[in-house]
Amino acid sequence: MKILVTGGAGFIGGALSRELNSSGHSVTITTRRQSDSKQKLTWQAPALIPSDTMSDFDAVINLAGEPIVSSRWTKVRKERIMSSRIHTTRALVQSMQNAHQRPKVLISASAIGYYGAHEDEEVTEETQPATDFLAEVCKAWEAEALKAQELGVRVVLIRIGAVLESDGGALPPMTIPFKFFLGGPIGSGKQWFSWIHRDDMVGIITYALENDFVSGPFNATAPQPVTNREFTSALGKALNRPSWLSVPGFIVRLSLGELGSVLLTGQRVLPEKILKAGYKFRFNKVNEALSAIFGKQ
Repeated sequence: MKILVTGGAGFIGGALSRELNSSGHSVTITTRRQSDSKQKLTWQAPALIPSDTMSDFDAVINLAGEPIVSSRWTKVRKERIMSSRIHTTRALVQSMQNAHQRPKVLISASAIGYYGAHEDEEVTEETQPATDFLAEVCKAWEAEALKAQELGVRVVLIRIGAVLESDGGALPPMTIPFKFFLGGPIGSGKQWFSWIHRDDMVGIITYALENDFVSGPFNATAPQPVTNREFTSALGKALNRPSWLSVPGFIVRLSLGELGSVLLTGQRVLPEKILKAGYKFRFNKVNEALSAIFGKQ
């Protein structure tokens, strides 16, 4: 299968591209810099991909977007977070519309921010969207991707939780306090933390790619979410460090503003649909995932 991956050099996209290549697929990743490589396509939204080029691909996997938790949400950062997702997805769908032969499937990233903050309530794909900033980003992002259905393209929306691996994503910043024996829960520690090992993140995308009956929204989170206190305890054990020093909520809010408020609330998200579709997780328990990650080092 010939596959185009946007964000293919990123934390998730890089691992996914390696896995797909090793499985015999032909992967092309997009790049903003000029490249003569056959495995790279020089492209930047809102420009469209030439129709002849798009016609070559059997599938498109869209993982591009400005990082959400890298820094405080200023007005400019919010605009970049939203526009980077909307412009890329819109340009991909418009490029498909112009293609002589359209890809069979579009797998487009989204996020569990779609659901907003929840307390102990279990959240599934049937849960209604929230109205805060992240939810509005996800709704607009998904709406652009779903337009491909009108072209006869199968669309899969992957609502991603906190992806765990040692070389990027949410985990490395979390380990820093532990290295100085200052690790512990954030705020009350009671807020739910919906996580997924990167191997399962790659596995879900691959499963959706290779199975035509998979369509619509899917939660990409492990079957056993944990509270923030449970996660930091497991992280401390994996790092052989204490996890007793909590970070007061007001400090998080002062330093990170609106983003800090998001980190102090949580969601108990369950991957109900992908489990029913037959995907089997490699890592169901967070302590097993963290042991596998840090045991490699």
